[in-house]
Amino acid sequence: MAITKKFSAYDGQKISFLTQHGKDRVVADVLNPVLGCRIERVTGYDTDLLGTFTRDIPRAGTQIEAARKKARTGMSLSGLSIGIASEGSFGPDPFAGVFPWNLEILIFIDDERDIEICGAAQGKANFSHSLASGWSEAESFAREAGFPGQHLVVRPEGEIDPRIRKGIASWKDLENAFEWASGQSKTGQVFLETDGRAHANPVRMENIRLASEDLLRKILSACPACNAPGFWVVDRIPGLPCRNCGGGTQDFLADVYGCIKCGHRARQERSDWKYADPLHCDYCNP
Repeated sequence: MAITKKFSAYDGQKISFLTQHGKDRVVADVLNPVLGCRIERVTGYDTDLLGTFTRDIPRAGTQIEAARKKARTGMSLSGLSIGIASEGSFGPDPFAGVFPWNLEILIFIDDERDIEICGAAQGKANFSHSLASGWSEAESFAREAGFPGQHLVVRPEGEIDPRIRKGIASWKDLENAFEWASGQSKTGQVFLETDGRAHANPVRMENIRLASEDLLRKILSACPACNAPGFWVVDRIPGLPCRNCGGGTQDFLADVYGCIKCGHRARQERSDWKYADPLHCDYCNP
């Protein structure tokens, strides 16, 4: 995404980012050149306490609540009035429920302007697991998962076994972990899964980059009434006319943009399509 426009309000500003998995570098590469800001990585708090993908620590609350808590914690530790945080989730794809899916959320909190803006991206995930009875099965799973670029997690016996080795990123470490897990397993089986942490999961890191671009677009969209950033789509108006009969359909006709600061609203007509496919028309396709 080539964006050269700058939102001068953040030029030279420091923005906190609490993370221990390298996400700040990807986000900074997107935001810093355009906003003129400086994202600063914040340490001093174990973000795994808010939940882990390996299920040893469940996440409390929703995805957005976890991201907000991370941002607020980073702002508190750094003493900065602006903060960013990221939170990801994995689940089945929203279309067929067959493929693993990744949703990434970035939250941007600006206490000086009393605003909160969210960016998001989603797509197919590299999130899989396998039970292996021997090294050849483990090796096959690792290669299919994209190891060693994609890191792995190993447990004896099954996915809920509390004995765990994370962050496995070399073949030697994987062999050692497999031997350890085999020796611990009463069944002789070893449970392997992809590591879901951002620094260990290149596919997820790419979705974080895309979420950063989405966040940037929203920050750059200023309210025409008060100039606050984050003027973005808050609703959609249905009624796009059917190409066949001309009647209104449930396809959206226009977007409604709203300001998170002053509440200003503006309607913007859809520009990509003038007519809806008759398949989406209740009259032509009842």
